[in-house]
Amino acid sequence: MSLPTYPSGTVRALLATPHVSEATRDALQARLDAPAYAPQFLAPESFALLEAVAARLLPQPDRSDSPIPLAPAVDQRLAEGRADGWRYDALPPDREAYRLGLGGIQEIAQAMFQTDFQALDATGQDAVLQALASTTPPGSTWETLNAGRFFEELLAELTEAYYSHPLAQEEIGYVGMADLPAWTKIGLNEKDDREPSNG
Repeated sequence: MSLPTYPSGTVRALLATPHVSEATRDALQARLDAPAYAPQFLAPESFALLEAVAARLLPQPDRSDSPIPLAPAVDQRLAEGRADGWRYDALPPDREAYRLGLGGIQEIAQAMFQTDFQALDATGQDAVLQALASTTPPGSTWETLNAGRFFEELLAELTEAYYSHPLAQEEIGYVGMADLPAWTKIGLNEKDDREPSNG
């Protein structure tokens, strides 16, 4: 009997195989089937801003009709009071940092373009985010909140949310979630039967 394989571009087919544990399958399937999300921690306007920022930092042109949702993971973590287990001493606790930082992004947009971040085109939004990443953006928020550290935290968390999604894992050919019974071919350029091929 041959083992199931991972057909190219079909993470759902992989999740249906016995290579994926039930707990992993349930977690990844929940990410694939996530219902519409209503913010629990951030105010609706701040949540919408976070969605717009996420769309510029991690654009998904191939999924423009149904992008991987990134803001819900951040908002849910903040609502539950969960943390990474560490934080920069230059930043306040996560909840406060996000409230201040998102407001500070609007301050940058107002200072540079006299309008809200969401009203800007892609070029304008990128300019605002580049100002934030430069560590010396305009706005009173950044006199007390370390802009560079906030940008680093924001980008890292959104990237983590993106690559924890099965569709992003599929995009890069990651099949590490298929760990049953075990990985046997671990040498250089060796592949188990369930790993995708490049051609």
